[in-house]
Amino acid sequence: MYLRIDRLQIELPRPEEPDPNAAAAVQELLGGRFGEMSTLMNYTYQSFNFRRRDQLKPFYDLIANIATEELGHIELVAATVNLLLQGTTEPGAPEEAPLSPGKDVRNTHHFIATAQTALVANSMGQPWQGDYVFNSGDLVLDLLHNFFLECGARLHKIRVYEMTKNPVAREMIGYLLVRGGVHIVAYAKALEKLTGVDLTKMLPIPKVENSKFPEARKFEERGLHRTLYRFSLKDYQDVAKIWQGTHPDGGALTVVDGPPEGGEIPVYPDVPEEFAPGLSPEEIAELAQRLQR
Repeated sequence: MYLRIDRLQIELPRPEEPDPNAAAAVQELLGGRFGEMSTLMNYTYQSFNFRRRDQLKPFYDLIANIATEELGHIELVAATVNLLLQGTTEPGAPEEAPLSPGKDVRNTHHFIATAQTALVANSMGQPWQGDYVFNSGDLVLDLLHNFFLECGARLHKIRVYEMTKNPVAREMIGYLLVRGGVHIVAYAKALEKLTGVDLTKMLPIPKVENSKFPEARKFEERGLHRTLYRFSLKDYQDVAKIWQGTHPDGGALTVVDGPPEGGEIPVYPDVPEEFAPGLSPEEIAELAQRLQR
């Protein structure tokens, strides 16, 4: 079962102006082959289908716990897309073509299908696919795949970072570079426990340190690259049997019981030209008063 907290994992800056083409690029980090939907669903189904978790519990706990964190990563990327799209169009009568700015952006699907909000799709609008999920049943092979998946995700984050200077996108990417780095090291340590092979000697992939990115560096300075959050009230405590020792960059690894402090989820305004949420301001105010009563 999942316990949901009504906060983002970090506070996102609010955009000064819309940037719909940056939103299109960021979509890759949500619904691409190496996006957060893929990390979530890979680890989730591996945890659902895990065999002998009674005797291999630390490995089950690690995969299940990281899967839960990925739920928050999807939420964070979606919020970034939504903020980047905000304000692209203005209200107007249908005959005035108020959505005309949408025809000149790279991903018109944002304006046709979801009222200027996130898609379960990649940067080209292709829907996320279930066959991105790898779950062989072989624990070493699944963990090795997860290590590869996180390294591929890191490469894509860096490339999207290099595509836009938008501060909203870069704040989100900086944070996810650090958190994805935690998952890379965690899977490497799990594989070392199983096989004796130290995959951390291959890192970083690609060969550029997180500290080169200002938005990531500030999170590392807070020790978040050495922190594994335990996303449960009392379960998954055996992650500490894997997440222990020293980080490859130095410093002790720490398990924190509970999620990060997080930041507020933005309140997205109505978009009457998209009929979203489909109520007039007067109807919304009246409904709010009725609910309060």
